[in-house]
Amino acid sequence: MRPLLVFGARPNFVKIAPIHRAMSANPVFDPVLVHTGQHFDAVMSDDVIKALELPAPDIALEVGAGSQAWQIATIMTRLEPVYEQVKPDCTVVVGDVSSTLAAALVSGTLGVPVAHVEAGLRSFNESMPEERNRILTDRLSRWLFAPSADAVVNLEAEGIEADRVHLVGNVMIDSLDWVLPRIDVPDVRRRFGVGESGFGLVTLHRASNVDDPAVLARLVGALVEVSRAVRLLFAVHPRTQQRLELADLDTGPGITMLPPLNYPDFVALMSAASLVLTDSGGIQEEAVVLGTPCLTLREETERPSTLEGGRNKVVGTDPETILAAARESLAASSAGRLPPYRPPLWDGLTAQRVAEVLATDGDGMAR
Repeated sequence: MRPLLVFGARPNFVKIAPIHRAMSANPVFDPVLVHTGQHFDAVMSDDVIKALELPAPDIALEVGAGSQAWQIATIMTRLEPVYEQVKPDCTVVVGDVSSTLAAALVSGTLGVPVAHVEAGLRSFNESMPEERNRILTDRLSRWLFAPSADAVVNLEAEGIEADRVHLVGNVMIDSLDWVLPRIDVPDVRRRFGVGESGFGLVTLHRASNVDDPAVLARLVGALVEVSRAVRLLFAVHPRTQQRLELADLDTGPGITMLPPLNYPDFVALMSAASLVLTDSGGIQEEAVVLGTPCLTLREETERPSTLEGGRNKVVGTDPETILAAARESLAASSAGRLPPYRPPLWDGLTAQRVAEVLATDGDGMAR
């Protein structure tokens, strides 16, 4: 069985690596890796692939930077001939980025069944590009691999047939569990100058937060206030760096600006942080599994299972709300962190379940 595994953005790498590992260990599969090149920065791409011990992709489309519409169109144009060359039995896509939707569209057009890993997540905010990508990819998929019970409920409400939906758990946690024993947290803390001291970890990348100068200014102002209570390490996405420079925003002495971090270093810092402030979906999930308090700088989350016990809080972009929540989380953390939390099936075996379903369910395969 020859599945085409398509990936292209940093969150994809973390999700595709365990799937490729599980398939490579099963003689049923002959997986083919296709890297679209959606993230072309070395740290955003190559370093993550190396850290996860993914082999070099079999096919690299080298799409590069561009608008969402341009990237989707270019990926589709370059991907279509791959199907004639490889003749895959199915296409496996992960997450909710442009590469995910582009591959699903090409695969569906050519009559090759699609497997969507991380299906059913919904923010119910269709202004988000990721939300549109999720909905459309789920509609095009033969197999919908849901990470959590709420995702299954969402798919049922949308009329997706039950036999297409499989609750398998969260494949990101497979990678988290794989990398944790391979990192030296004290060494990482020393290298980033935080030693035994408390610190917060920050990421921002969503268009709704960084492309609007007024919203970005509010968020930076909030982070500056939080940094008066705890030092912040800000891992800056290339898109965010451009917007910060255009807006000429001063982050102050309490915030250490860092380039994008490789995956092991980021996990190490997240596991040791007193607090995480982010607009990333995957980081919300990783933080609660690590037991690190998380503040989500958005108005909603498509990952409600992370809200269990107040481990993750959706705080929006209002500076006063963010500051109050940060102070509350830091005070609670100093009194003793909440224990790590894993929703059902977030056990590091999700990729194996995905492979088992595809290995036994041959009805939808292209032959």
